[in-house]
This record gives sequence, C-alpha cells and structure tokens, in this order.
Amino acid sequence: MYEPIRSKSVHSMAVREDDFPHRSRREELEIRLAGHLTALLTVTDELRALSPDAALDDAAQHLSDQITRLRSGNRPLRAAPTSTGDHVASRIAQLHQRAHTVAGNAMVVATSCGDTAGAALAAERMAAHAGALGIGAA
Repeated sequence: MYEPIRSKSVHSMAVREDDFPHRSRREELEIRLAGHLTALLTVTDELRALSPDAALDDAAQHLSDQITRLRSGNRPLRAAPTSTGDHVASRIAQLHQRAHTVAGNAMVVATSCGDTAGAALAAERMAAHAGALGIGAA
C-alpha cells in the first residue's frame, strides 16, 4: 500500500539554532541600505550619461564611498548607462523621479539602522532630485 517515510520531515520543529548562519537586524538593514544606495548610484549614472553635471559626478562619488563603507571595502559594480533614445527630456524626468523615490527608501532604512552618514547622503540626494523635479518645499 504505502511506503513508510524513511527520512525526517521537513516540517520538524527540531531545528538547532546553529544549523544556519544568523545576521543581526542591524546587519540586515545595512545590507538593504547598501542595496538602495547601489540602485541610487545606478540611476545617478544614467542621469550623468544623459545630462553631464559636476554635481552628479560628486554625488556618484559620495554614493560609491558610502556603499564601499557598508560593504566592508568592496567597491560597487557600475553598470554602463543605456542608450539615450528620442525623448531625452522625459527620460531625465523619469530618472529624477526614480532617484527621488530610491533616495527616500534609502533614508528610511538608514534612519532605522542609525546610520547618520547614509541618512544625510540620502536626504541630500532626495532634496537634489526634488529640486530637479520642481517639488521642493515651498
């Protein structure tokens, strides 16, 4: 009729605590922050390709430095920007909107893990992209 089960159940509650690696909440938040800053760096590189600007160059360098700090010295991988296409102005506006959103996410995570340098950089980038979009505080 039925074959008896010969292996342990995957639903067993007898999992030892040292069976898998654990990370602290702070480590998890720092990994998330590095991810958000990397996404922001990618969007910044796209913007730099479409509209070269010294301020964007400085921002990219600061973002790269923060990511390197969070990743214990590992520099972020940089993607080659995509082709410009026909509607450069609308693409720039979309990238500023995306960068503003990602910078906001990074600021929330940086604040959660108590990373003041990351939060300050994210707030600075958020304000810069809000200014580019014309949605600054009035």
